[in-house]
Amino acid sequence: MNDTSRQNNILITGASSGIGEALAIYYAKTSAKNLYICGRNKERLEEVARKCKELGTEVESKILDVTNREEMKNWIESSNQKSPLNIVIANAGVGTVNETPDSIYNTFNINLFGVLNTVLPTVEIYRQNPLTSASRRPTIVLLSSIAGYHGLATCPSYSASKAAVKAYGEALRVKLKPEGINVNVVCPGFVRSRITDQNTCPMPFFMEAPEAAKAIAEGIKQDKAIISFPFPLRFAAWFGSILPNCISDFIYRKLPYKA
Repeated sequence: MNDTSRQNNILITGASSGIGEALAIYYAKTSAKNLYICGRNKERLEEVARKCKELGTEVESKILDVTNREEMKNWIESSNQKSPLNIVIANAGVGTVNETPDSIYNTFNINLFGVLNTVLPTVEIYRQNPLTSASRRPTIVLLSSIAGYHGLATCPSYSASKAAVKAYGEALRVKLKPEGINVNVVCPGFVRSRITDQNTCPMPFFMEAPEAAKAIAEGIKQDKAIISFPFPLRFAAWFGSILPNCISDFIYRKLPYKA
């Protein structure tokens, strides 16, 4: 690959597995000049960094908890000083598994506040240092889920946290567009990850992570407001969200629960 094709400086949270790992590898293959990735598992994160470096991109990895507001701010600012960021992907997330008080708080802390800890410092950086190149338009990507289209009794905390991310991202896109900042919200269906590895319920239209990463990257490039896939599952989730509650309640009660 010609080095001139590598123009993107990209930061990805939760890059040690699943969609985050697949996105890091995809961008390392295609357009990343510099990659900044974080995760909580040192061994897995170092392996992702190694794979990306072998593909010809510069990589810096950091063990980081996205719920730590100050550490996230410092890491993002430091990364931007080394090479001005133009794509920041707030990907880190967890599944609730068992709805205990501790797991519910943990789900919201990571899935929602971890996103805020990524997005807010990035917005300030973009506002202070606007990138004028059309090919490097500053972009923020928030990972929600198809589960965020409607509250799910099978995973109340997870679906609620992802619904909050979806609504926040949609509103932020409209708010920041006049400032020249792109915001994209990603709502994937069932994608292979450490979250879906724990699922015991049926997972229709199941996708492998590299396939999902390609769909997300193409959606970002096209500046889609909502990058949601696969289409049959997205349509079903959207349709369920507009039904009267008396009907949707009946349907969602029939969904299988996780063990």
